Amino acid sequence: MNSSTYVRWLEELNMDDVQEVGGKNAALGTMIQELKDEGIRVPDGFATTSEAYWEVIRSNRLGDVFQKLFAEYASGKRSLAEVGKSVRNKILEATWPREIEEEIRRAYRSLCERYQHEAVDVAVRSSATAEDLPGASFAGQQETFLNVSGEQQLLEAIRKCFASLFTDRAISYRTEKGFDHLRVALSAGVQKMVRSDRAGSGVMFSIDTETGYPEMIIINAAWGLGENVVQGAVTPDEYRVFKPLLRDETLVPIVEKNIGAKEKKMVYSEGGTKTVKNVVTTAEERSSAVLNEKEILQLGRWAKRIEDHYGQAMDMEWAKDGDSGQLFLVQARPETVQSQKEATNLKHYTLKEAGEEAARGLSIGDAIASGPVCRIKSAADLEKFEAGSILVTEMTDPDWVPIMKKAKGIITDQGGRTCHAAIVSRELGIPAIVGTGKATQVLHNDEEVTISCAEGEEGIVYRGLLDYDEQEIDLSEIPETRTRIMMNIASPTAAYQWWRLPCHGIGLARMEFVINNVIKIHPLALTRFDQLEDHEARERILSLTHGFQEKEEYFVEHLAMGLAKIAASQHPEPVVVRMSDFKTNEYANLIGGAQFEPHENNPMLGWRGASRYYSEAYKDGFALECRAIKRVREKIGLANVIIMIPFCRTLEEADRVLEVLAENGLRRGENGLQVYVMCEIPSNVILADEFTTRFDGFSIGSNDLTQLILGVDRDSSQLGHLFDERNQAIKRAVKSLLQTVKSVNPDCKVGICGQAPSDYPEFAAFLVEEGIDSISLNPDSVLTVKQKVAETEKRMG
Repeated sequence: MNSSTYVRWLEELNMDDVQEVGGKNAALGTMIQELKDEGIRVPDGFATTSEAYWEVIRSNRLGDVFQKLFAEYASGKRSLAEVGKSVRNKILEATWPREIEEEIRRAYRSLCERYQHEAVDVAVRSSATAEDLPGASFAGQQETFLNVSGEQQLLEAIRKCFASLFTDRAISYRTEKGFDHLRVALSAGVQKMVRSDRAGSGVMFSIDTETGYPEMIIINAAWGLGENVVQGAVTPDEYRVFKPLLRDETLVPIVEKNIGAKEKKMVYSEGGTKTVKNVVTTAEERSSAVLNEKEILQLGRWAKRIEDHYGQAMDMEWAKDGDSGQLFLVQARPETVQSQKEATNLKHYTLKEAGEEAARGLSIGDAIASGPVCRIKSAADLEKFEAGSILVTEMTDPDWVPIMKKAKGIITDQGGRTCHAAIVSRELGIPAIVGTGKATQVLHNDEEVTISCAEGEEGIVYRGLLDYDEQEIDLSEIPETRTRIMMNIASPTAAYQWWRLPCHGIGLARMEFVINNVIKIHPLALTRFDQLEDHEARERILSLTHGFQEKEEYFVEHLAMGLAKIAASQHPEPVVVRMSDFKTNEYANLIGGAQFEPHENNPMLGWRGASRYYSEAYKDGFALECRAIKRVREKIGLANVIIMIPFCRTLEEADRVLEVLAENGLRRGENGLQVYVMCEIPSNVILADEFTTRFDGFSIGSNDLTQLILGVDRDSSQLGHLFDERNQAIKRAVKSLLQTVKSVNPDCKVGICGQAPSDYPEFAAFLVEEGIDSISLNPDSVLTVKQKVAETEKRMG
């Protein structure tokens, strides 16, 4: 069927047709035309044109009526609610011009013939002609109607789409952005439904929606039709895919898989007036991933290809057909928040005191805010919201935007990173914590709280007004240095909060953070689960490892994902991962750990670091760490990961550790694998000429090295005045190390990852003067120290 003045087939549209069919429909048409041959599937359909909309307005003589109503709204004679309702009712009461009605009916019949169905089920989505353009995010302001079938039902759905151009939220948004209400038209996109009610669906972004990191694809997924994800009515699965490695089809660059609660799913409703309904998900559905690895990678490649095609970060919706098992793209539009931000400034927030935790959920943004709670149960109570409060509610929708603009922060019971509350809070630049599950039950009106989104992926709600620091960092005039400046990172999330810093890699990635905060289980409690005597620990382990065929795989997957996320943030720059360096008392605190750890009077000098790796008492636990590293480098593809061995006391110990690494598939030199050693024991300095033949690099751990050279317990408050990395003994040891290594093996790298350069910029200057290769710093010290390094290098010439 040929297109007409009032109806256009999607496959005939491109981005030149935005004014006629809106950005959403034009983007769909472009994908069908230009990307279908590459395997990107988009359901067939058609769109009503803006001319169809204007003809409905003209033939029903609504233009003058609307102009008068909006003039009264602008002058304050009528409220937003009054004007919005009047305009919507006028459109819903309007009659269809005969020619337009006939064209829509013909197009629908033709679509039915394509799918060989008497009354094909379609989705009807609104696309405003000024929608989805950079700087204007109208997403979610107009209506979508699902499982529409039959000509009459379709005509009603399109009429409702037209009316939804004048929801209160849409009028409010256009007024704020300066769009003329009578110059914005609406196109209704009519697409064959994907039977995701029998599978799953969701949204994805080709940019990290929290930090703006451009190389990460974020995919959210839930069971059933996609509206629950878009509206934030469920906590979805979240998968992250690292873009640059997608071109190699032998790799699996998935760096995060979080299983969400997915509390309910939207399915078709048979009979009655409603076309869809929500049903509670089963326990198995809630604990299972919606997508497998192959499907995650397919969507990731589609997102990358679509971003490349449009030349900008994209916000997309996808659906999986439960009948055919195929994936489809159902929407694509430019991402309008992170991609529009200036990258010259970085704001950093830090809590300065501890507080009582009231709730936690997903953190949106990385800010901190505090104020009184204002709990709003439903849209009927919106006028009760107090400006400057912390909004607490079950979930939000676009009707809530006017009060969200007045909030200092937002807390919801439900939702994921792509829910409405998350999207709007990013646009407004205020912190939000979504998916807490219980905020409306545990927080009360006028109670003062502090919400912190500055502590990682989880946002925490604290009771009371806590003191916090806000720092603005100017990135515009940072000098380059010959000395490689790197970061020390423990939390995978922190790596992305600081990705804009002018660094060249990570000099210390601490795996202990992932083990302690994500895995939580002692590795031997997994490899030797049958020997575990603690009944409570056994129950907790069975709960945490549910869904994993092997308990060891739980450890390997979570550690691999956490380390991969860190490594991806700086790829292809080097990321030095230190193998585990818990002390025995710290290991004992992990779930099931007490049984496998000896009691030591001085754990700092006890069974730690390298001595554990080849010991029969821990060897199988270390093997899990090796499996995780091997997966990061070889399966995920992040070969920029360098291994670092901590607390290696003797040459014989070094040899034994290298043998154990090789036994676990990590042979130094194979597949470009480099192995570094921490220089934190006097023997590492004294025998540097021998250690340098066994390792590819040294990283000075100034804390332990100072402790052991000066004989000072670094945790002793009485001896605090003696613990100083700037002491001549320490500086001579560092100088000796650098001279020895560079004379014996000039290719061997020497860096520092200890605290000293972060605390004392003058110590960093000393290191540069002595010819250190790299300095790895706490993120908040990078700019200060880099300036000092640049000055020192300039002085040296």
